[in-house]
Amino acid sequence: MSARVPVVRTVSGVCHGTLGELYQGPLRAGSEPDIAVVSFPVDRHSWVHFTPGTAAPNRLPLGEKSATAARLFLEHFGLTLPPGHWRAHSDLRVGVGMASSTADIVATLRCLFRLFALPYDTDVVLGVLAAIERADSVFLDEFALHLSGRHRVIRRLGTDIGFHTAHISEPGTVDTAAVTDLLLGHYRRHGEEYERCLTDLLKGFASGDPAAVARAATTSAALSQKVLPKATFASMLAHRERFGADGIFVAHTGCLIGYLFPGRPDAALKSELSAFFHSLGHQCSFAQGGYG
Repeated sequence: MSARVPVVRTVSGVCHGTLGELYQGPLRAGSEPDIAVVSFPVDRHSWVHFTPGTAAPNRLPLGEKSATAARLFLEHFGLTLPPGHWRAHSDLRVGVGMASSTADIVATLRCLFRLFALPYDTDVVLGVLAAIERADSVFLDEFALHLSGRHRVIRRLGTDIGFHTAHISEPGTVDTAAVTDLLLGHYRRHGEEYERCLTDLLKGFASGDPAAVARAATTSAALSQKVLPKATFASMLAHRERFGADGIFVAHTGCLIGYLFPGRPDAALKSELSAFFHSLGHQCSFAQGGYG
């Protein structure tokens, strides 16, 4: 009789990223605006795995922020990490507006919740994020209006809205912290326009109308052009109807820009879109965003 092989139980945490935002601007018009966002979730992810073993835990392979998140988690609950091995993987590009660092942190925390058989606690996650960075709302599995600097969810917007996207990443990166004062000044100058845009966006979510959400996202992208412009925005706006897109989204403090489609583009449309973006000097990617 052969010896029984022991089962080593790996635990994992997974978190989706974003394709920028459907809205980024002030929560309301006023002299002291907060940066509010409605992040655009994408079906791309960060993974963190921990396999118990006999050796001391290796360094978490996701960088300092995730290591800090793990330390804060363990301190909060008064726990000690058991012997074992960390591994990680991510679909999310760094520095372009896909919320890669926040997704890494949340995936790490979700792995730890599972490792210690604790219920997932959003308040704990928010507390850890608040100690580390301004964050997107990827810790929720739904759309949300979220104050990224205050780490406060203003309104949950559900899972009824979804889009298919064709998008590109323009060259360069944007340091969100470095442009915060620039953004806040822009919001003060255009507060009423942003307020109308956000009202329209929230109405679209409330009525389950993706076309209305896409129109508001386009308005938010157009307002962003006045402060952190995308080189391809004008060309994409001019050709939106030709491709049958409902709207345009951007990573407001990133490099992503793309079209929002109500249904999955077929092979012919994908070819046309790819040729169009290639003519602008970019490789096109396709991904599903949102939940509907």
